[in-house]
Amino acid sequence: MPQIAHIAALWSLLEHPSPRGEWSLEKKIKAAADAGFDGIAGLLTPEHRRLAAKHGLRHLLGYISSDDPAEFAALIRAQKAGGAVHINVQMDNHDTPPAVAAKHWARMVREAERIGGVVVSLEVHRDTCTETPEKTYEIAERYERATGQTIKINFDFSHFAVVKHLSPGEYIARLLDHPELVRNSDQCHFRPFNGHHCQVPVTHAGRLTPEVKAYLKFVEAVMTMWRSAKANRDKTLFACPEMGPMAGFGDGGGYNITGLPPSWPDAVVLRGEIAALWARGRP
Repeated sequence: MPQIAHIAALWSLLEHPSPRGEWSLEKKIKAAADAGFDGIAGLLTPEHRRLAAKHGLRHLLGYISSDDPAEFAALIRAQKAGGAVHINVQMDNHDTPPAVAAKHWARMVREAERIGGVVVSLEVHRDTCTETPEKTYEIAERYERATGQTIKINFDFSHFAVVKHLSPGEYIARLLDHPELVRNSDQCHFRPFNGHHCQVPVTHAGRLTPEVKAYLKFVEAVMTMWRSAKANRDKTLFACPEMGPMAGFGDGGGYNITGLPPSWPDAVVLRGEIAALWARGRP
């Protein structure tokens, strides 16, 4: 039976509940466990590993951001030391040619295989080599031609939705047009979006927003597509309801914006909605 593991993005807890009263790392990890999450995601250290074990979180997903192949191995080893089995990678820059990025990704995968015990996934993300669907899928094609392997992508469809300025009725047809890559993924960042904003609020006045209701139909389609693969019958989908904080930029450029609910409580609600959709889906 396919399984799902709900992963809390520690980034959602940045400056939570306030910039001056931000929780300690242990309090954040305990809060994730108390909210029903199965693991955490972030830039891991041995302290993350220790605290996750203390609070019963089984799954640790690491993070790498780099455009220098010479440092790939060291970065992978550092995340493995922090407990990572799966690593999310934001690679290269907005102006990196796909031909170069494909070679870099092949190097990343080789280094992970040499080190062993970790799986790397290339994240769809702004200001990286995967900033647009066209670049991402060209990298995937080049990588497969060079290696004979299907690339592992961590889809954050919010970036593509904004690039293409999509309406809710277009989400499934326009974003799930490479099902083989969706089915081959291990991680997915479920950030609620619409075609104008890469992050929309989950709740308002204690209720789900119209924006997130439209988005959840897309979430159900993503999970249905992933579960349809025979290869995934004994696999786990690592689902991260990633709500970015207002903090981290300092200039009004955060994922959350003034007037919207805090990121962490919304992430907890979103985790519950994703779990409910998974539970009612077919095996």
